[in-house]
Amino acid sequence: MKKARFLVVLLMVFVFLTLPELGKATDEEVTVTQEHSLPTVETAENLRNLLKESQSSRTLLGQGRVYAVDVTLGSVNKSAQTVDEAAPSSANFDMTTGNSGHSTTNLQVAGVDEADIIKNDGQYIYQVNQQELIVTQAYPANQMHILSRIGFKEGEFTPRELYVDDHYLVLIGNTYYPETSPSYAPKVQPQVKGASQVQIYPPVWTPFTTKAIVYDLADKSNLQKLREVELDGDYVSSRKIGSNLYLIANKYLDTYRIMEQGEEPPLPSYRDTAGQGDFSAIGYQDIRYFPQSIEANYLLIAALDLDQKDKEMQVAAYLGSGQAVYASASNLYVAVTQYQQVHQSDPAQPSPESAAEAQPASNSSSKLIPGSLTTTTALYKFGLAQGGTTYKAKGEVPGTILNQFALDEDKGCLRIATTTGQIWRTDEFTSKNNVYVLDENLQLTGRIEDIAPGEKIYSVRFMGDRGYLVTFKKVDPFFVLDLKDPTAPTILGALKIPGYSDYLHPYDENHIIGFGKDTIEVSQNSGPGSLTVEAGDSTAFYQGLKLAVFDVTDVAHPVEMFKTTIGDRGTDSELLHNHKALLFDKERGILSFPVTLMEVANSSTANSRNGFPDYGQFTYQGAYVYHFDLVKGFTLRGRITHLKDEDILKSGQVYLNSSKAIERIIYIQDTLYTISPEMIKANDLRSLQEKNSLILK
Repeated sequence: MKKARFLVVLLMVFVFLTLPELGKATDEEVTVTQEHSLPTVETAENLRNLLKESQSSRTLLGQGRVYAVDVTLGSVNKSAQTVDEAAPSSANFDMTTGNSGHSTTNLQVAGVDEADIIKNDGQYIYQVNQQELIVTQAYPANQMHILSRIGFKEGEFTPRELYVDDHYLVLIGNTYYPETSPSYAPKVQPQVKGASQVQIYPPVWTPFTTKAIVYDLADKSNLQKLREVELDGDYVSSRKIGSNLYLIANKYLDTYRIMEQGEEPPLPSYRDTAGQGDFSAIGYQDIRYFPQSIEANYLLIAALDLDQKDKEMQVAAYLGSGQAVYASASNLYVAVTQYQQVHQSDPAQPSPESAAEAQPASNSSSKLIPGSLTTTTALYKFGLAQGGTTYKAKGEVPGTILNQFALDEDKGCLRIATTTGQIWRTDEFTSKNNVYVLDENLQLTGRIEDIAPGEKIYSVRFMGDRGYLVTFKKVDPFFVLDLKDPTAPTILGALKIPGYSDYLHPYDENHIIGFGKDTIEVSQNSGPGSLTVEAGDSTAFYQGLKLAVFDVTDVAHPVEMFKTTIGDRGTDSELLHNHKALLFDKERGILSFPVTLMEVANSSTANSRNGFPDYGQFTYQGAYVYHFDLVKGFTLRGRITHLKDEDILKSGQVYLNSSKAIERIIYIQDTLYTISPEMIKANDLRSLQEKNSLILK
């Protein structure tokens, strides 16, 4: 009887203690379960074991007794920041214009802001200019002057890009803390939050942090700092939706020091002046990891609501990494490439009958296949809530992605375009291109594989029920995809033309503008001075910039409706690598971007010594301003430069004076502004006549 009473009392105590937690789980429902379904690192020893596991062979590749060794890399791919979201709806394809009378940053997804080096609000221009933040009153043009400038000491904080809204300016960059510096914060051992009792960990000695500084824009001539937040590791990317800011950083783990020298694994940390202001370490019990996908890297995702000035930012830490970032209005996706070296068993050795009997790849019965790497893209999905993020799902697809535009969310599904293999191979490991559709849990629902074997993806754009894919090796196949049925995506049509597009921009639901390079195909058997293409082996050489408009009204038979080229071999534009360099306004017919022009001095298109096309010589850098419509196509209205004639004469073969290179073009009302580190120039939007200029340096 006493034993029964004891059990009843024990049960009542258990219910009393767990009722609050049960209620909490009910309120947050599935998201808490999914977040908590990820295991935690817990201890330093367990972290070492996880890192050791990641270095072992773990994948059986099927018939032929082929095995793979995981050689996951922990380094950060900074070039994949452009980067960056769901496709625009058919009702709003113009991502750069607004009815407010001024241009905005060219975004992948309407309503999901991306940081840039230049922002404007219809009167003021905000600029990251080397080690300075400069605020300029730009409109009206005849009153243009610098309102304020804030400098940062080189080597301490490097500003990289910014956000601006009606109330706040957020400046994002990297802070460097030398490992030997005694002044590096935290100066004292940080307390670990979330633990049942106070635990003390050694200081986190890390060279780089990602810092965001929030300023009040009430007085633009005297910006007031409201807040600083800082994340351990290097800056990957960010997004801003309304007043909610999301930051992503990577903190690399030195496996040699941890595994071979026995050093204590460093803990990731962060600080927020809205809280204590000191660095707080994230304990092992709060660092989660993805089973079967361990990486020597901490992925940190921070979220804060700028309107809640006193609420400390939320930071989540994962044993993983991020390269490309894509965000819709409700979800954030982080993609990372994983590499595996392929081994094949020796046919002279007896074959195991099952995977359980298979020898590891390092065994003498297997051999390395030279030059063969298999790649997969791991995808992590996080829900975006008011000032917070929640892990939702993990998925994986074969191949690597090009950039943020290879990802797109539509009707709850994620579409992703990848390339597998290597373009230079001619065996079973040759490059192939694929499009996968994943459901809300990142499980595969549909696929198109083996597109354009021997080529690789140069640009992707998803638009509602359609997708557009450009691959290239010698010619540019432009593919039109039907994605209406997520379980059965198909290719509707294709167009093969010379050249390729690095960036695709929607004009409307039936017309796509491509920005890339023109190409010329040269037979390898051609004699000196000859560019004749013969049957057999040939090589494609890129030439000048190419602008093209693809008409996909007849999806089965897309056509190149208009095209124009700029310069000769070597001509380049930041737009080919960064979509934010484009100014496009459909209603006004404005299309403008910076160009570094290279031109061949004579009319010959080939080098007489070897038959290959010459590189041009630098002749110009500045903004090309076009009018574009579907009647006349591309009409060059004019060019604007910040260079003087003597600058071009001094330049030689290439242009190296980047301080005068135009980086962005914007408009405010009736004025077009070109912006370089040294100058802002204002020109009339209609006539392009110069109105005013302002020297910044």
